[in-house]
Amino acid sequence: MTRYFEDFTVGEAIELGSIEVSEAAITGFAEQYDPQPFHIDAAAAARSPFGGLIASGWHTAALFMRLFADAVLLDSSSQGASGIDQMRWRAPVRPGDTLAGRATVLDARRSATAPNRGTVTVLSEMRNQDGTVVLSMKARCQFGTRD
Repeated sequence: MTRYFEDFTVGEAIELGSIEVSEAAITGFAEQYDPQPFHIDAAAAARSPFGGLIASGWHTAALFMRLFADAVLLDSSSQGASGIDQMRWRAPVRPGDTLAGRATVLDARRSATAPNRGTVTVLSEMRNQDGTVVLSMKARCQFGTRD
C-alpha cells in the first residue's frame, strides 16, 4: 500500500527495523568517505579518546537512511526532503552493534503553495542493542497527497 501525506499521524512512531554493524562495514565506509584513524585503524582507534574502532557518524546516518527508505519511502509518495535539523551523534557505534531505527512524526502540514503535497517532520533516531540513542535528527520530508 502506498503511503501518502494523509497517512502520517502526529505522534506516530514508525519502527524501521534493525541492522548489524560489522567491523568491515565500518572500515569500508570510512576508507571511502571519512578516513579518520579511529574509523579505519584499530590500533590508532585504541589510542583515541574512543578506546577502539567506531563508525563514522555519516555511516550511522546512511544506515538510518537505508532503514527509513526500506520501511517508509520506497512504498510512499515521497518527493524528497527539504532538510535535516539538529543532527546529533550521541554515542559511538562499535563493531558488532545492532542498530534499530525509529521515526516519530512530530508535525504534518499541507503545503500552502502546492496543495498536492505536504511536509512531514520526523524525529529520526537510531538506538543500539542496549537502547542507547546513537543518532538523532529532525528531518522535513515531502510527500504527495491522495487528491
